[in-house]
Amino acid sequence: MSTTNADTDTETLTDGFHLIINALKLNDINTIYGVPGIPITDFGRYAQAAGMRVLSFRHEQHAGYAAAIAGYLSQKPGICLTVSAPGFLNGLTALAHATTNCFPMILISGSSEREIVDLQQGDYEEMDQLAIAKTLCKDAYRILHAEDIGIGIARAIRAAVSGRPGGVYLDLPAKLFGQVMNADAGAKSLVKVIDPAPRQLPAPEAVSRALNELKNAKRPLIILGKGAAYAQADADIRAFVEKSGIPYLPMSMAKGLLPDTHPLSAGAARSLALKEADVVVMIGARLNWLLSHGKGKSWGTTPKRFIQIDIEPREMDSNVEIVAPLVGDIGSCVSALLSGLGDDWPTPPAEWTSAIRQKVETNVARMAPKLRNNNVPMDFHGALGALRTIIKERPDAILVNEGANTLDFARSIIDMYQPRKRLDVGTWGVMGIGMGTAIAAAVETGHPVLAIEGDSAFGFSGMEIETICRYNLPICVVVFNNNGIYRGTDVNPSGGDDAATTVFVKDARYDKMMEAFGGVGVYATSPDDLSRAVNEAMDSGKPTLINAVIDEQAGTESGRIGNLNPQSVVSKK
Repeated sequence: MSTTNADTDTETLTDGFHLIINALKLNDINTIYGVPGIPITDFGRYAQAAGMRVLSFRHEQHAGYAAAIAGYLSQKPGICLTVSAPGFLNGLTALAHATTNCFPMILISGSSEREIVDLQQGDYEEMDQLAIAKTLCKDAYRILHAEDIGIGIARAIRAAVSGRPGGVYLDLPAKLFGQVMNADAGAKSLVKVIDPAPRQLPAPEAVSRALNELKNAKRPLIILGKGAAYAQADADIRAFVEKSGIPYLPMSMAKGLLPDTHPLSAGAARSLALKEADVVVMIGARLNWLLSHGKGKSWGTTPKRFIQIDIEPREMDSNVEIVAPLVGDIGSCVSALLSGLGDDWPTPPAEWTSAIRQKVETNVARMAPKLRNNNVPMDFHGALGALRTIIKERPDAILVNEGANTLDFARSIIDMYQPRKRLDVGTWGVMGIGMGTAIAAAVETGHPVLAIEGDSAFGFSGMEIETICRYNLPICVVVFNNNGIYRGTDVNPSGGDDAATTVFVKDARYDKMMEAFGGVGVYATSPDDLSRAVNEAMDSGKPTLINAVIDEQAGTESGRIGNLNPQSVVSKK
């Protein structure tokens, strides 16, 4: 844009809209997930005109989940763009989800003007968004002047990806978009972030301490967390496992770093591995609720000595004593451990590795008949057994998974063969990540996506199947429909006409929803039907939803974490 001054000299100008777009593009950020509206409607249009991919969702929360998983897959901050106040609040759950899971993400929201907000004068969607966001993310910034856009976006990018990655909030008041400045000065004000996530090398003495612990172990175990998958140090992690000969246990989103069928995988012997191990190496995993905080019955009575790799020093000793903390980025730490193994490194006693392997083989053999059943209606084992085969035959496909029983059974039944192919609810256990995650997975990777959803989980984001159809994404959604939360068999204890709190409409036809938006809807009642439908969907690349009818009695309360659902001890009379 240009204007003419009093002396008839022409000055080329730019504005906040274009400076923000150019700052993002300068840093190789070319995709935005969001919902248009006041005051960011034109920003989306300008970004699209500038060649950015702008994907509009039906709800900000799901756009935020898409941005979060985009950050996990790309190691660049995923961008979620929302309107002010209500839209900003809708995006906050995803921002907190990204921070809890250590996914780099930036939530960018338009906002009311500071003068009106600070005096509480009642602006349109007035809210002090920065103050609210600060408690739920890694960092939060507000940009008030066009000349600060470059440095503000640079700070947000570096904060999102450096150290322990996480969510960042960027507040952009409406006036900022329309501010103008000299175009040349604007271009010079933009910042290309150099080395946004620098390597952090572990101390040599910390590496030696960890190796000494491992060398003296009789029953060592490696636990791989999603941080190990995020690090993309796949070759070194595999080499460390194989050269050390130590059995490994992958957390759900670390499945596939090494194939789940690898001879050192302890996935199918989880209980034995945790209880009997004497030295445990944590790589990109935290001793939180997913690992029973490193103590209690899940860990047995064998004394444990923990080695932990984490980029955040404060993570050490968070639940139990860490005898060998390795502070640094995962790639550097694993590389240092690998170098220290040497050619004469002693492999673990055969008694230990054989016990793990035998338990794995026994459990796999015991499960096999359940996974081959063709019951009508389906149970979770028969349905997931069919999908297990499909993932084995299509290892490039990305699996998105959420629900209660649907999640808990799937993560133990479906083997993964490549890293970063399994995406699920993560550390926070948030329900509703499915469609946003599936959309970003398809957009960021170009690979077909299979989203396995419980019917309750699907309800949180089901309207985004319109978004899937609108962008014609290669996503096959399978809804495990058992008519309710956990089970569809509960009854109203009062005897009244209202349905029980955990029961949905019987025999709902979710497949018809997909057909309404131009996608393919399929009704499947047997594992054979399900297998045929999913293969056809994956071959075609067309948006597809398969309504998989599951026996309404097949589920269990809260999946496999029923202990977290308190039960009343007061007798009912």
